[in-house]
Amino acid sequence: MRFNRLSDLIQQDQLRGKRVFIRADMNVPQDDAGHITEDTRIRASVPAIEAALAAGAAVMVTSHLGRPVEGTLTAADSLAPIAARLSELLGKPVPLIANWVDGVQVAAGQVVLLENCRVNIGEKKNNDELAKKMAALCDVYVNDAFGTAHRAEATTHGIAKYAPVACAGPLLAAELDALGKALGQPARPLAAIVAGSKVSTKLTILKSLAAKVDRLIVGGGIANTFMLAAGLPIGKSLAEPDLVNEARAIIDMMAARGASVPIPTDVVCAKEFSPTAVATVKDARDVAADDLILDIGPQTAALLAAQVLDAGTIVWNGPVGVFEFDQFGNGTKTLALAIAQSRGFSIAGGGDTLAAIAKYQITADVDYISTGGGAFLEFLEGRTLPAVDILQQRAS
Repeated sequence: MRFNRLSDLIQQDQLRGKRVFIRADMNVPQDDAGHITEDTRIRASVPAIEAALAAGAAVMVTSHLGRPVEGTLTAADSLAPIAARLSELLGKPVPLIANWVDGVQVAAGQVVLLENCRVNIGEKKNNDELAKKMAALCDVYVNDAFGTAHRAEATTHGIAKYAPVACAGPLLAAELDALGKALGQPARPLAAIVAGSKVSTKLTILKSLAAKVDRLIVGGGIANTFMLAAGLPIGKSLAEPDLVNEARAIIDMMAARGASVPIPTDVVCAKEFSPTAVATVKDARDVAADDLILDIGPQTAALLAAQVLDAGTIVWNGPVGVFEFDQFGNGTKTLALAIAQSRGFSIAGGGDTLAAIAKYQITADVDYISTGGGAFLEFLEGRTLPAVDILQQRAS
């Protein structure tokens, strides 16, 4: 995947005295009083800003926050808390600039934060006139927001068309390098773990991966639908019977390539969905009509862990059971520890996946953790990400 990189421009000393516009993703959670409750995304945005400043650039940074109404800035939508936190992290004042589209004053070695970009009329519709105005503010445009790469908006796509130079920041470049390594030229066997409540929300991902991977491990409600396709009882478990034929087609697609979709041989059931529900391990053929399947069984977990351990590449999206309740977390924990122990290259993404990684304390053992959310899923689906596509076009 070919695109310009901020690191290359810095190495070539192309930022000195230049105006640099960085599109970051600092959309962080806040409490009712507007206090930031978790600042990972702000901290992750700092390296690109510091690198541009050290290279002698005049730096402008913007981000979206929440879901503002275009043309109306409310206190809840303001980046004021982000500006304050960024000032602390950078150790220097970061002025917050409102109404910035028609001009920004910033000197070399200084950084300013441009107010919530989604307040600008035309941002979400990728308005060309708005994009041209923003491009006129800078000499170099830097996209460092992988989490918004699947959206064609004025600050993620339009501005990249018209800025004199357009490049990827370190966060975006790292995501694309990791995803390219995992899916572009993977070390074999390539194993993918795709779990979640519904086949319908991940059907295109499953189909896309079925054409590429050697092992397609399904979990959660998705696994229940595949169990139905294999003729197994699932009781009153979450599933989508109308997609059984689709599940069978994926199983057949994998089989035609000499690959497989392992179907659980044992499961962990309960009579109710609650933190205090009693967990019972059952053979997959013995699930009762009033059972809820809430995890894969230990036999299945051990089999899947073995497949993960000897994989050359592992892509993980979604826990395989209701891991939030400890009695239904063994399947996810077993696979998580296998990923941690595997010598293969591992990449993981998705909110629930990140929560599982944190719970089982394997953060340092996963080669790359994607924070992209929707962009990560769309990349797995094989879709073209607009913000990445335009950077590739600008590099050609």
